[in-house]
Amino acid sequence: ARMRNEDIAAVTGLSEREVAERITDMENKGVIRGYKGIIDPEKTEDTSVSAIIELKVTPKAGLGFEDVAAKVMKYPEVESVYLMSGVYDLNVVVKGKSLQDVANFVAKELSAMESVTSTATHFVLRKYKDKGVIYGAPEVDERGNFI
Repeated sequence: ARMRNEDIAAVTGLSEREVAERITDMENKGVIRGYKGIIDPEKTEDTSVSAIIELKVTPKAGLGFEDVAAKVMKYPEVESVYLMSGVYDLNVVVKGKSLQDVANFVAKELSAMESVTSTATHFVLRKYKDKGVIYGAPEVDERGNFI
């Protein structure tokens, strides 16, 4: 997202104008959904907490999991919602001001939803890698060994 059209053109063999047109076209079609900065919370004064909540859901006839997912993703605390295979149905990533805020959100909002049969909350203690970005990477020497 930070590459200049000039640099993308050099790599792809397209003109800068073609690159700009293709990017605009992909943005208009919704292929490119947005651009976001990734912030290392350990280097800020951010004291918020994140949690991954597993939801087991009874799907509604004709709607499947879509109805519950649509309700869950409307909450501002919810950062991501994924339909999963396996033991649980929806994976919900939540951010709150404190452990208690997240716990209250799960207890009062998510658990109380009609189709939700159970929840399991896992608090994120530390991020090592997120969205392809490594946090607090150890130093490596010229041979690739950890220092």
